[in-house]
Amino acid sequence: MTKRSVFFLSDQTGVTAETLGHSLITQFSAQDFRQTTLPFIDTEDKAREAVQTINAAQADGSPRAIVFSTLVQGECRAIVKEANGLYLDIFDVFLDQLAEELQEKPSYEPGRAHGMSDIDAYMKRIEATNFALANDDGGTSRNYDVADVILIGVSRSGKTPTCLYLALQYGVYAANYPLTDEEFERGELPGFLLKQKEKLFGLSIEPERLGQIRKERRAMGSYSSAQQVRFEVRETNKIFSRYGIPNVDTTKFSIEEISSRILDSTGVERRVRA
Repeated sequence: MTKRSVFFLSDQTGVTAETLGHSLITQFSAQDFRQTTLPFIDTEDKAREAVQTINAAQADGSPRAIVFSTLVQGECRAIVKEANGLYLDIFDVFLDQLAEELQEKPSYEPGRAHGMSDIDAYMKRIEATNFALANDDGGTSRNYDVADVILIGVSRSGKTPTCLYLALQYGVYAANYPLTDEEFERGELPGFLLKQKEKLFGLSIEPERLGQIRKERRAMGSYSSAQQVRFEVRETNKIFSRYGIPNVDTTKFSIEEISSRILDSTGVERRVRA
C-alpha cells in the first residue's frame, strides 16, 4: 500500500495540529499514513520551504498530501494554501463562527495556546511536574497528603508517564507507588497508602503486554517471565478488588486516554486547562 503523506503545520510547536489531525486520520484504519510535523513556520520564507517539502513528497507520483494547519499569520497561510495537497485550516473551520457568536474579532496572535501568556498556569504545571518526579515509584511517601491522586500498579504498567502527563497537561499532583512481591505476599497495602485510600487509583495491564514491555527493558531473569507477570497481574487485581480501588486496564489505551479516565473516575479537579 502506498503511504499518503500527512503534514502538521504550525507557527509554534505543532502540538495542536498534531493532536487534532492525528485524531481525525486514525478514523481511517485502511489507510497508511506517513506523518511529518513542520513547526515554527513564522516567516514567509519558512512558509515557502514548507510548500517545497509538501510538494516534494508527491514528486514520485504518491497520492496528494493532507495538510493540517494552525498557522495564524495571513501571509504564511496564503503561501501554504498554494501547496499541492488537501489543505485543512483548523482555524478557518472554527474562528469565523466563534467571532460571529462572540461579536469579537480574533487576535490572530501566534502561540496563544501553548505559550507562556498565562504565567500562573505555566508555573502550576512546573510545580506539578516536580511533584510527580519527586514522588515517582514510591521514592517518598511524606508528600502523599498533598497529592491529588496516587497511582498504584506493577512495574511498567504506565504509572510514571501517566503521572507526568497529568502534571504537564493539567497541573495535577500525581504520585505513584509500585506494587511488589512484598505487597503480594501479604495481600495488603502498606499503612501509609491506606491512609490515602480515597486518592488511590489502580493501573492494570494484560500479562502478555506486560511481558513484552519488560522484555524490551530487561529480557533475562524472572522480571519478564510469563509466570512472573501473570502472578503480579493476578495479585494486583486481587488487591484492587479487596480494597475497592478504581482502576483501568492500560493495555490498549494511550496515556491521554488513561489520564482522561482517571480524571473522569476520580473527579480530580484540573488546576489548569490543557
